[in-house]
Amino acid sequence: MAEASGSRQVVIVGGGFAGLFAARMLARAPVRVTLVDRAEHHLFAPLLYQCATGILSEGKIASPLRQLLSKHGNVEFVIAEATGLDSQQRRVLARRPFGEPIEFGYDYLILAAGVRQSYFGHDEYAAIAPGMKTVEDALKIRRRVFGAFELAESATDPAERARWLTFALVGAGPTGVELAGQIREVATKTLRKEYRHIKPEDARVLLFDGGNAPLAMFGPKLSGMAARQLGQLGVELHMGSIVTRVDPGGVEVKDHDGNVTRHVCGNVLWTAGVEAPPLAAAVAQATGAATDRAGRIVVGEDLAIPGHPEILVTGDMMSLDKLPGVAEVAMQTGLYAGRSVAHQARGQAFGKPFKYRDLGSAAYISRGKAVVSAFGMNFGGFAGWWVWLFIHIGFLTGYRNRVGAVLGWWFAFTRDIRRERTFTIDDMPLPSGAYDSDLSRYAASAAVTPPTEATPVPDE
Repeated sequence: MAEASGSRQVVIVGGGFAGLFAARMLARAPVRVTLVDRAEHHLFAPLLYQCATGILSEGKIASPLRQLLSKHGNVEFVIAEATGLDSQQRRVLARRPFGEPIEFGYDYLILAAGVRQSYFGHDEYAAIAPGMKTVEDALKIRRRVFGAFELAESATDPAERARWLTFALVGAGPTGVELAGQIREVATKTLRKEYRHIKPEDARVLLFDGGNAPLAMFGPKLSGMAARQLGQLGVELHMGSIVTRVDPGGVEVKDHDGNVTRHVCGNVLWTAGVEAPPLAAAVAQATGAATDRAGRIVVGEDLAIPGHPEILVTGDMMSLDKLPGVAEVAMQTGLYAGRSVAHQARGQAFGKPFKYRDLGSAAYISRGKAVVSAFGMNFGGFAGWWVWLFIHIGFLTGYRNRVGAVLGWWFAFTRDIRRERTFTIDDMPLPSGAYDSDLSRYAASAAVTPPTEATPVPDE
């Protein structure tokens, strides 16, 4: 793209928390800002699991970037996917939605492209076990979850019914715990009176993790509390279990003693592990930057790539002091990067190193139950649930989204109503849709899958 002469040009790659906060910080700076993202919306990712389980619509957790940036006259948005970098010419290489190449020149570059789901070298699992990083992922999981009950209802074979009513989740971090709890609430509360041939409350939710406890990063007290609350919900915990195979018929896991067990299930959902997007490797190659084991770019205390002070890396895409990949880190690094560039554009020194202020963490377990670690306090239960509610209301983007979320929670928590359960089946990977007769081959492979040699896949 051609750039006009005059003020400095800033390119921000990514419209998540880090990119959006950086753009807003630069709104009054003497710069022109181009924000590039492959999606047209800013996503509140911590609530994706509620979109997937019918509490909130995608519109309640996502806001159009153009709308959010409309009041900032020096900021423009371009929908494109950044693919590479020419650090010598200071140009970001990208492609438009239909593949046409496009470039963006910059004086300053802020990288905020986030991370993607990691299958630990087994990307073939993605088609069977979707992760949850995007709106598309959440809608796919919604289709899998609610569709499983429909398939169980019309099945005449008891074994097939049991298979569709078994859900396996890989990874017992916050996403896995929250999603597992919501699937059980869907089965035991929302759907319990709607079917004639099945009992939705018979649905099994299996939660696998290679560690010793769910939510281990919250410490032993809250981890133990989460384990008890999940058990009360009916979630079956399989800790110390490493997934070694995923196929349409279920999963195989290996325990610490080396014993391999197969679990037959109709749905596998992947909530373990993240890795940097391919852009990170391209940037590292172009700049000589180091990366960590997840592919994230190692930066200095000023968030810049060593030797390239004009390139700042923020949010989940950066590696600094083992900071966690949470929204607070993204927000704070985005604000810092925007403030740094604004000072430099005005010819002012900005020598302050980035310092993260940990405001705590919270994870939702079920209605009236959550765990919170904040300001040196660890607590859960009903008090934790109220704190969780206020935190998420405060961080949601936009007044309308906040009101919509509160209304959605009111119906779900007081009347067991999930108003956002709509899903489609016409996007199956066959030209004629979900009712193609060739799907019988898929059903057969799901029911009986021959064993093959598998490579262990470590959970995060």
